[in-house]
Amino acid sequence: MILGQVIGSVVSTQKEKNLTGKKLLIVRSIDLDGNLLDSFLVAVDVVGVGAGEKVLVVSGSSARQTDETRDRAIDSVIVAKVDSYSFER
Repeated sequence: MILGQVIGSVVSTQKEKNLTGKKLLIVRSIDLDGNLLDSFLVAVDVVGVGAGEKVLVVSGSSARQTDETRDRAIDSVIVAKVDSYSFER
């Protein structure tokens, strides 16, 4: 899983028919202090999040395990909105 923050969206009027109606969001990885990292990805939103929210993203075969993404050409999916997290240094 990737801990990230939604920084934008992708609009695509022409796409694979299985992606029709799917919201595509740009997610940048964050470190444990909440700082944005350089890496980013585009993920399908199945939980209804918005810009600025922290999220958990799964990728690869795990991304095709939700009811909305099964058997679709999807590599990354936002599966949770992160309300808080804690860790020990």
